[in-house]
Amino acid sequence: MYKHILLPTDGSKLSEKAVKHCIQLARSLGAKITAVNVTPQYQMVMDEGFVMPNIAMLKKRFEEETGKRSKQLLGEVKTEALAAGVDCDGVSITSGVPYEAIIKHAKKAKCDLIMMASHGRKGLSSILLGSETAKVLTHSTIPVLVVR
Repeated sequence: MYKHILLPTDGSKLSEKAVKHCIQLARSLGAKITAVNVTPQYQMVMDEGFVMPNIAMLKKRFEEETGKRSKQLLGEVKTEALAAGVDCDGVSITSGVPYEAIIKHAKKAKCDLIMMASHGRKGLSSILLGSETAKVLTHSTIPVLVVR
């Protein structure tokens, strides 16, 4: 039925659960997985008169750290998938709009299913990132399977 599954992941506990379910599903279907981690873009922050300086050194360090974390996270997913006998690629995407990046990459990679956690991180980041699943559900023309 499904031959290529896009698996967005952010490293949260629920996302790890989605990874395990996705690998099991892909194995049973003989499908391939493309794991995706969307990293935030570096941007100046303005809040009540405070402006975070756009210093090249800060931007470079931010990009190095987020890139390193993304590479590690995707490496763990690929290792787990390969151990289960599932073909898996890992893609790190930098975007200020994660749900759009997820949908765009799913189309580009010709995925026929997006499988993701119902929500990711907790606290403030969940307010900013947790609704990404809802946005993918709303805007995707590709079927979406949500893991709770």
